[in-house]
Amino acid sequence: MQEITRLFDFPYYQLEKYNLQKSLVTKYNGEWVATSTQEYIDKANAVSRALLRMGVKPNDKVAVISMNNRTEWCIMDIGILQIGAQNVPIYPTISEDEYEYVLNHSEAKYCFVSCTEVLGKILAIQDRTPKLKDVFSFDQLGNCRNWQEVLNKGADTGNQAEVEKLKDAVKPEDLATLIYTSGTTGKPKGVMLSHQNIVSNALESSHRLPLALGNSSALSFLPLCHVYERMLIYLYQFSGVNVYFAESMETISDNLKEVKPEVMTAVPRLLEKVYDKIIAKGMELSGIKKMLFFWAVKVGLKYEPYGQNGWWYEKQLGLARKLIFSKWKEGLGGNLKLVASGSAALQPRLARIFNAAEIGVMEGYGLTETSPVISVNDMRNGGFRIGTVGIPIGNTEVKIEKDGEICIKGPQVMQGYYKDPEKTAEVIIDGYFHTGDIGEIDADGFLKITDRKKEMFKTSGGKYVAPQVLENRFKQSIFIEQIMVVGEGEKMPAALIQPDFQHLHDWASIHHRRFTDNDDLVKDPVIIARFQEEVDKANEKFSKWEKVKQFRLTSEPWTIDSGLVTPTLKLKRKKIKEKFIALYNDIYGH
Repeated sequence: MQEITRLFDFPYYQLEKYNLQKSLVTKYNGEWVATSTQEYIDKANAVSRALLRMGVKPNDKVAVISMNNRTEWCIMDIGILQIGAQNVPIYPTISEDEYEYVLNHSEAKYCFVSCTEVLGKILAIQDRTPKLKDVFSFDQLGNCRNWQEVLNKGADTGNQAEVEKLKDAVKPEDLATLIYTSGTTGKPKGVMLSHQNIVSNALESSHRLPLALGNSSALSFLPLCHVYERMLIYLYQFSGVNVYFAESMETISDNLKEVKPEVMTAVPRLLEKVYDKIIAKGMELSGIKKMLFFWAVKVGLKYEPYGQNGWWYEKQLGLARKLIFSKWKEGLGGNLKLVASGSAALQPRLARIFNAAEIGVMEGYGLTETSPVISVNDMRNGGFRIGTVGIPIGNTEVKIEKDGEICIKGPQVMQGYYKDPEKTAEVIIDGYFHTGDIGEIDADGFLKITDRKKEMFKTSGGKYVAPQVLENRFKQSIFIEQIMVVGEGEKMPAALIQPDFQHLHDWASIHHRRFTDNDDLVKDPVIIARFQEEVDKANEKFSKWEKVKQFRLTSEPWTIDSGLVTPTLKLKRKKIKEKFIALYNDIYGH
């Protein structure tokens, strides 16, 4: 059996062991189109042959930018890696300036884009990217060469021997990819990940995948340019899982019903939205149906794994599952066994309610710099504990520094930041990667994240405040879409809040509040009083010095396009504070 030491070994292993008919499946013009393992490898080889004819050499960089996950992405990935070149995936939603920076910093020779939107950004900066030779698109576009030309150029197998020679020369420790982190501060940093970094992570993480090998399907929709979803695609290939690519965030519920997958990955924001939608549907019920629905929710929110709540609770849970939760499960396709949640902290109530509904939401933890998984929960063998990110995966050493910072040693730790030895030396010390996260390990080895080291702040009274902990609690409110807790060096913590405008519009209409736009809403004293109730409720659990004493509502949404959140929906705190400095000054009387 093929030994896997480099990323392009995964499809060949899959061919030998599973030979799937539906290795990668993408929807084109309303039809799901499957690519078999054999076809996947054949096309990747054609790409490799073409790239060699286009002058691509080992260690050259090729950029791939796609608005949605698709089969072409994976074919390009393997085609690039096999000849010792590096794949530089770029977030499609970043600004033109950031495109320019990443393409120039990585010195990408070619660029493959998905659609008109991405192409537009590339064309706008093309004259400022001197190393970029040409651009190809996956969609048929009038003003761009199509990637089919590359496949055609590689159709002649005359130089396949050269491909094989270059393939054999690639070593596990060689650089495989540069992933530019969408920094919450400053310029993106190019994280250098080797074949071994990601291969080791996929193989170790596979032990936490509770699926029937060779007989399961996954729905993939988190961006492939993010190492989390990309590593999982390799893991799926290793495990013989059919991978279906969701069309978009908007179509995800339809795609779930069509594909009926056993596994998918999610970020907490998506799970929050799914939960809010379910609750909104429950609110529309009446009489006994409504009563039963909210009784089941109440039961679900008390869930503890492994029958820890005792027989009487388990009896109630069984009934709640039969009457209510089975419908939730059906709504997500009916087969979903595992939803791996990462990228941000998951509210414990969501872990409880989804697991009560037999939708196995398992929270994990990792960073781009650790390829990415450090630890993850696993329902089997007592490996699941709500409120933690699970037990570290194999071959991973976790050390907690005196100040609480989590440090990691293992085969998944990056080679460093591209062209930036100073920044690399700041975070990798004596072989340990310093994550910048604060956490603790309990007696049973479960890791718990308590905050971001960089985001903790001190009030003028000398008290430390952990904003993420507060923010997670506040976001449980159906009225609050986003919140940023502020107060560094100030006398008290306060918050800037972006309301959930969809819910707020409905609420305002029901309560006869007149408004023409969001500006009217955030100034309405009745609405401010309603938010004060939510703030008071969320404040209950916190110590006196941590409580949010004042807040201001912002009238515009915090989006990726407005530059206020990163593509993985993390807050750009500095930018948000700058944008709403007038509200901030109003809070503190500056």
